[in-house]
Amino acid sequence: MLIGAGALAFLLWEPHLEGRNARATLFQIYFNDPFLAYVYVGSGSFFAVLYQAFRVLRYAGEDRFFTQAAANRLRSMRRCAMAIIGFVAVGEVFIMLGGSDDRAGGVFMGILIAIGSLVIASAAAMFERRVHDALERKPESDLNA
Repeated sequence: MLIGAGALAFLLWEPHLEGRNARATLFQIYFNDPFLAYVYVGSGSFFAVLYQAFRVLRYAGEDRFFTQAAANRLRSMRRCAMAIIGFVAVGEVFIMLGGSDDRAGGVFMGILIAIGSLVIASAAAMFERRVHDALERKPESDLNA
């Protein structure tokens, strides 16, 4: 919950610190910048991954990790992480085509986010495969006992 709250606070607070937005009104900050709107739309996948991760951890705490519901949550995590990578790739195109002289910071941050999302997608795919293997080996009555 702290990660989600911190990410949301950062998304709302950071645009006020940018050089071009230092003296802008709230309307100018949030409605005149298409890249910022794109970032907010793309961040929905991040919050979806967090939600799915909490649900998977809840299943693990209840000893229901090896169920089809957990496998579905892991699949959703993998898809959302891949969506984050897609949003970052398009964002990188925005940055590269923009007129800014300082693209290196934005590109580096995009690469870091993409690598983190790739790790999450890989881990979710690995756990999903393990859950499916366990489901194929054992009948449903043995998994819930």
